[in-house]
Amino acid sequence: MADVTLANVTKSFGDVAVIKGVDLSIGDGEFCVFVGPSGCGKSTLLRLVAGLEDITSGELRIGGRDVTRVEPASRGVAMVFQSYALYPHMSVRDNISFGLRMAKAPSAEIDRRVRKAAGMLQLDGLLDRKPSQLSGGQRQRVAIGRAIVREPGVFLFDEPLSNLDAALRVQTRIEIGKLHQDLGTTMVYVTHDQVEAMTMADKIVVLNAGRIEQVGSPLELYHRPRNRFVAGFIGSPKMNFMEVDARSDGGHVAVDLPGGGRVALRQQSGPVDGRVVLGVRPEHLLARGGGDAALSGTVRLAEHLGGETMLYVDVPGAGELTVRSDGLDMAKVGDPIAVGVPAAACHLFDSSGAALVNGSLL
Repeated sequence: MADVTLANVTKSFGDVAVIKGVDLSIGDGEFCVFVGPSGCGKSTLLRLVAGLEDITSGELRIGGRDVTRVEPASRGVAMVFQSYALYPHMSVRDNISFGLRMAKAPSAEIDRRVRKAAGMLQLDGLLDRKPSQLSGGQRQRVAIGRAIVREPGVFLFDEPLSNLDAALRVQTRIEIGKLHQDLGTTMVYVTHDQVEAMTMADKIVVLNAGRIEQVGSPLELYHRPRNRFVAGFIGSPKMNFMEVDARSDGGHVAVDLPGGGRVALRQQSGPVDGRVVLGVRPEHLLARGGGDAALSGTVRLAEHLGGETMLYVDVPGAGELTVRSDGLDMAKVGDPIAVGVPAAACHLFDSSGAALVNGSLL
């Protein structure tokens, strides 16, 4: 068992509180991703799990064992950093095996583990090369291989793909996902990249200012955000928001849209009456009308990306909305456009940002 449990964990640097009472359970074999804006504490939280920073208060358990004050080497974790941190004068084989050699593991066992890791990471033909003879993606795989040979209970990744170009990020992201399937080991991964979080995670932890905003599966956070912060952070491009008037009406919430349209949403909380915020994702708006109501606007910018077209539409009373349309959409700047709003895709948030209604697509 290599589950990870944090109970009311805090971390302060002097008088500055960085982690403010985190309670979190990560199941054995789960792939858990920490996401959040810069400075939210996600890398600090990972370093607390690794033992690279001391916990100010609270308790950390790995595999049921209290490791709050245990040295990093004795926690059963292995960490892959943002920088490769490879020894330039050593071969790939020696970089991967360095930790085992320092621990004086038997030569036969070192060789077995290195070959196994190299096979999993497609490094078999590169074991005698030096880091300078490798691409960025290959160097990152060597760093991952160095963690694999330790056979830890928990893998920790601190933004491991941020130094790679776009194509290598996709390739290495897929390789890490396959690695998790092959090993079945608990993995905790820090990233600011929406795509990495949504495609890799079993569980996503959204952090903001040292606190957890929401924990859930990628689809749960995408379709049922607890508040406006999570709704705006999960998803790319981000959710559209506009102020509207709404009121409860016989088990539904009637929402008056800018321009005179109206949608009826299923009531999910207490009565609603007054000014609230309507949220709709760009991919759920309909670029040529339809849905349950429509907004009228003017195209300010059209980004033709091949497989899709991003339209930026000025809507009087709502501001600029982002609409994800078909790749063959030929809308041009200045064109009038009707944007359809499906009620099932709409979210409502109160003045404090708490969710009143979540869309019913899921």
